[in-house]
Amino acid sequence: MAKEKIVLAYSGGLDTSVILTWLKETYDAEIITFTADIGQKEELDGLEEKAIKTGASKVYIDDLQDEFAKDFIYPMFQAGALYEGQYLLGTSIARPLIAKRMVEIARAEGATAIAHGATGKGNDQVRFELTAAALAPDIKVIAPWRDEAFREAFPGRAEMIAYAEKHGINVQASAAKPYSMDRNLLHISFESGMLEDPWFDSSADDVQDMYVLSVSPEKAPDQAEYVELDFEAGNVVAVNGEKLSPLEVMNKLNELGGKHGIGRVDMVENRFVGMKSRGVYETPGGSILFTAHRKMESLTMDRDVMHLRDSLIAKYSTLVYNGFWFAPERLAIQALVNESQKNVTGTVRLKLYKGNILAAGLKSPVSLYNPHIATMEADPTQAYDQGDATGFIRLNALRLKVSSGVNGASGV
Repeated sequence: MAKEKIVLAYSGGLDTSVILTWLKETYDAEIITFTADIGQKEELDGLEEKAIKTGASKVYIDDLQDEFAKDFIYPMFQAGALYEGQYLLGTSIARPLIAKRMVEIARAEGATAIAHGATGKGNDQVRFELTAAALAPDIKVIAPWRDEAFREAFPGRAEMIAYAEKHGINVQASAAKPYSMDRNLLHISFESGMLEDPWFDSSADDVQDMYVLSVSPEKAPDQAEYVELDFEAGNVVAVNGEKLSPLEVMNKLNELGGKHGIGRVDMVENRFVGMKSRGVYETPGGSILFTAHRKMESLTMDRDVMHLRDSLIAKYSTLVYNGFWFAPERLAIQALVNESQKNVTGTVRLKLYKGNILAAGLKSPVSLYNPHIATMEADPTQAYDQGDATGFIRLNALRLKVSSGVNGASGV
């Protein structure tokens, strides 16, 4: 009788290396590993050999960078997504793409289950499984960290490190560097270990070897650098006049942002499962893209359309953070976002300097800014009559006067 097949989301890190062996023994199954190349760079080196050595029967390493940039990062940035005012959702937006491909591989291989190494205390378990539920509700999901026997065997990272050393599995985590990392095209995140103490200073000089994508602002060049981004319908299509694909744009902006110490965020956030957690993020290219996009919208987007879209940013960001990328409400909001971006076209010039992104110029063939109307000098177009403001103010003040008459003046 053929063995059951399980598709495991495999990073080659501590957790999934241990889980691969555990799944094989516990379920007496063939383990097919899947690794999404979404911009991990050197983290993929030797991964296939490592997976086979650890017990995988088959290995998929798929380059999804183009799809990630074009179909996930770009639409999210068009929506202006920013979770809790700080987080550019670098990890969150990668999970639905990974889970989508896992489901596709499971279908192709005849697998009955997919598995992941997401902790039972975190958000990723939800993101993986909600995507699977939306795309393939018949496929079983195995989550070892929610299995009591697995947790008893591995109550902490120290036991997993010892297990890996015993089985000759090479992993980055160690007693000296216990924090975990997750890298992709959009960002890299750090959590756990010494970062679990919110008083720990992640900007201290003796912690700088933790960072991968950026220099500290203090060590950034003393000379500012200008960059021009060309937008078409809300998406960057060229950097400094050079036409680039979404993937190429992200790589270029990561390089520029990292050079100038841009995009570091240290925050305590609210996980979907209910607890607060501390994360440190590097998002150099994403920070530049986010700022440039907002600047371009300020020149080209209708006021009420912008305010309507902005009213949905918190909802949209929470949907992405919580794993509802393929939910009907996210798709509905995205349709509105797409409509709002039709005229977000033009060029943004920014100045990059020691962790700062400074506005240095805007222009657009569809600009809604009219200097003749906005000027404090005489308006040659006579489009705006200042006298009209008297009635405008009077009408808007009416309800305030009525309220004051009933309730009395307040706040005076």
